[in-house]
Amino acid sequence: MYPTTVLNRARARLTQQAEQKRAVYASHLAQAYAEQPRLRELDRALRGTGAKLAASIFLREGDPTAEVARLREENLRLQAERRLLIQTALPDGYLDDSPVCADCGGTGYVGSRMCDCLEALCRQAQLESISALLPTGRESFAQFSLEVYPDRFFPHYQTSARMLMQKNLNYCKKYAAEFQPGARSLLFSGATGLGKTFLSACIAREVTERGFGVVYATAGKLFSDYESVRFERAEPETLQDYRDCDLLILDDLGTEMTTQFVVATLYEVVNSRLLAQKTTLISTNLNENDLEARYGGQIASRLIGSYRVIYFLGDDIRRKKP
Repeated sequence: MYPTTVLNRARARLTQQAEQKRAVYASHLAQAYAEQPRLRELDRALRGTGAKLAASIFLREGDPTAEVARLREENLRLQAERRLLIQTALPDGYLDDSPVCADCGGTGYVGSRMCDCLEALCRQAQLESISALLPTGRESFAQFSLEVYPDRFFPHYQTSARMLMQKNLNYCKKYAAEFQPGARSLLFSGATGLGKTFLSACIAREVTERGFGVVYATAGKLFSDYESVRFERAEPETLQDYRDCDLLILDDLGTEMTTQFVVATLYEVVNSRLLAQKTTLISTNLNENDLEARYGGQIASRLIGSYRVIYFLGDDIRRKKP
């Protein structure tokens, strides 16, 4: 399910595309009338045959069957002349008045199903929203470099940082490629500058491109939105996207000022999405003990017990960049 803001933006773009197409057609038609006066006459005559037919049936004068046949023959003759005039006097497609989408007619829906045209616009709008929140907006798995992670051994994890991050990269690529609503939630845990936000963004991009609804927010932004609703500075609908999206990515948990309200909100988000079988990805600089100390045992147990914990090791990547 796409976030409401994304869906509204996509619908607005589809409407704009339809209006632009109608405006181009109107402009071309006016130009064609100016250059080919006979075309205007033909269109006026075609409209007249319809009016004559309606009048004949309504007034019941003469033989309606014969009149209908005569008007039909006249209409076909006018249409044939119009097609020939357009083909010989105007560029191909110059007077294309088909809807912006042949499948849905520009409504965005085929029955109750979202049309592919609106689906594509939703993906585009969602990628733009996510990209605007990220360092470069172009993060992808192909750009993830393992060379920045040290090859030294970490006894506690029985592996090197590079080997662990290779494993993490492989897992995240597979997770994004196979993502389905209700997939297991993830907890990225590790120090600052180890690639948690980058891999989160890579997952967000691929899951979006596969047609699922993704909301990407920092912890500070989410808590601020919940606080605005609580104190009636915003409408409750503001929070709907956090609850309904297929994948909620909550970045930088632990960097916010922790209050009772923050703890209660975090519990609501984590617990409600687990109960609704909604997938959440949380990244944090905190380890398991820090999570419990800051947010309490209930939240920590849900994160550690119900999420798959992915540990990040190494040295701050950002300090290694020129």
